Amino acid sequence: MIERITIIGTGLIGSSIGLALRASGFEGDINGIDADRSEYLAALNRGAIGEARIVERKPNAFGEPAGIRDSDLIILAVPVLAIKDWMHKLAPVLQPHQLITDVGSTKLEIATLARELYSGPSTARFLPGHPMAGKESGGATLAEAFLFVRAMWLFTPIYDDTTPLEQEWREWVGRFGARTLDLEPKRHDELCAWVSHLPQMLSTALAALLEDTFGDAPEIAEVGGRALRETTRLGASPFTMWRDVAMTNTDAIADTLHALEQRLAHLRENLRTPELRDEFALANKFRARHAEKTTKKSTPN
Repeated sequence: MIERITIIGTGLIGSSIGLALRASGFEGDINGIDADRSEYLAALNRGAIGEARIVERKPNAFGEPAGIRDSDLIILAVPVLAIKDWMHKLAPVLQPHQLITDVGSTKLEIATLARELYSGPSTARFLPGHPMAGKESGGATLAEAFLFVRAMWLFTPIYDDTTPLEQEWREWVGRFGARTLDLEPKRHDELCAWVSHLPQMLSTALAALLEDTFGDAPEIAEVGGRALRETTRLGASPFTMWRDVAMTNTDAIADTLHALEQRLAHLRENLRTPELRDEFALANKFRARHAEKTTKKSTPN
């Protein structure tokens, strides 16, 4: 039974998990750990965590944080490379009765490392996870108890069996209002490259191009409307998170970018031909098929 939880990383997702747990009736202890004093204080003030500790940024220094050994569940809510670092640090500390899960945006490297570090009889269990929810800006001050309502929470299990603790965590995720889906790690990364990582890179490239081209020209603010706001919204996302995504899903993202480059070249070459109409027809078909589902399942801000 999950009675004590440690959330490592008390930013937007970590703090939202803490708030969601409380809103869903979790009455146990929620311990928070963060390297950023302002983030952990914000999480503490918001009520997302009940205890907190700052972890100093010292190379090769772990220093066992308070509450780790006593926690039933440890949630790694930090960027992907930091998740991998914590996985190494925690492997010799935790026991078989404990469960670790994560919220990383890529899963193949995490699942591969989990099989190496957490597959023995004396190790903790590891359940890779990825809530498809968030905002273009992060931080505990923006956390919401209902961030995961109607969102998809993906899991990429590495074991053939499941434990009561893993099943209980899945049940808590359901209480958050999220839907769940199990995927193979490689398939997860391929799909997310198309539906999440490519849109981010596209928005970033467009916003950077506009900045290079127009800078602070006042006409942009006056002329640019909803289309500009929607297509560049993700351009506000933090590099610190997307750097790790790009470094751990490089091939899949590169493939999607190459495919998009070819499609854009096709559009450029057919601006005055019927081929352009065909592209609009395909785009309209995709939106008609998926827009309503996406709207109904999207996470409200």
